[in-house]
Amino acid sequence: WEALWAEGQKHGACAYGTESMHVLRAEKGYIIVGQDTDGTVTPNDAALDWAVGKKKTDFVGIRGLMRPDLVAKGRKQLVGLKTKDPKVVLEEGAQIVEDPGQAIPMKMIGHVTSSYWSENCGRSIALALVAGGRDRMGKTLYVPMPNGTIEVEVTGMVFFDEKGERLNG
Repeated sequence: WEALWAEGQKHGACAYGTESMHVLRAEKGYIIVGQDTDGTVTPNDAALDWAVGKKKTDFVGIRGLMRPDLVAKGRKQLVGLKTKDPKVVLEEGAQIVEDPGQAIPMKMIGHVTSSYWSENCGRSIALALVAGGRDRMGKTLYVPMPNGTIEVEVTGMVFFDEKGERLNG
């Protein structure tokens, strides 16, 4: 480690842990397959349809991507969430509802897939799968918890350096 660290210092390297790596990837909206997605999430649901070849007439999976249930309106889509109180960090797996005053059992419209405190952003950030997520941008949703209901705003998935100026600069 000491030899590796000494060599790295010559090149401006820094040490970091896996939790830091998780926060950094979430700040940029980079997903973890299997955490932010599951077997039901399509590239479009994850805002990754840009990676699917539009000019290709055939490829493995093209028929599946055209199934009516996989292109239906209101599907769960990956979005960002910001808590109204920036100090509150959501629990991963927490359920999301549209109306916190509805009768129990409440209709759940999604869940938190990743959630962190971001020192770069000075606030908590989260990714979530939410029914019709992209159509809910700027809207307030609710996360009912045992100690009270947490208000969240639906946002884009990139929380830090949205325009990519640091990445591409």
